[in-house]
Amino acid sequence: MLARFAAAIAAVLSVAAADLPRTAPEFQVRMTNGKDILLSGYKGKVVVLEFLLTTCPHCQKASQTMNRLYKELGPQGMQPVGVAINEMANLFVDDYVKQFNLGYPVGFSPRDPVIEFLQHPVMMSLMMPQLVVIDRKGVIRYQYPGNDPFFENEEKNLREILLPLLKQGTAAPAKAKAAAKKS
Repeated sequence: MLARFAAAIAAVLSVAAADLPRTAPEFQVRMTNGKDILLSGYKGKVVVLEFLLTTCPHCQKASQTMNRLYKELGPQGMQPVGVAINEMANLFVDDYVKQFNLGYPVGFSPRDPVIEFLQHPVMMSLMMPQLVVIDRKGVIRYQYPGNDPFFENEEKNLREILLPLLKQGTAAPAKAKAAAKKS
């Protein structure tokens, strides 16, 4: 009986896990100013998407962590993007950004496209925040639900995965190197 229960739990967990790595599908973040952001517009950057609830203390902490890292790592190509998914998020985003003095784009999205983007089973609770790290080529390398041990020391853990990704693809293109040698 216990073996069948363990097998059932393992089956649920395997269904719950998103495929990694995978190409990031296009995703639209609605902004309160009416100008939407497309994820593909950040190709060439290391993107950290934070799906959040504006009223969630863990989400607020994650946003502040991303803001600190963005100030430090933004010049190297890190691009955080916040996406609020709570009901009527469009009414709360501007106050959220002001309250936490966030220096990166934060918009909102309906829940269904987020569930699809995350490859999250519809019948399972969505633990918040959800962090998705996308490399410079547009490939999702990491995805963490809010109940993951990753969040026990999120700044250290984010730094450990971002630094190697930021170093990838920073070499000058071959044509630029050749032109530099001729000078």
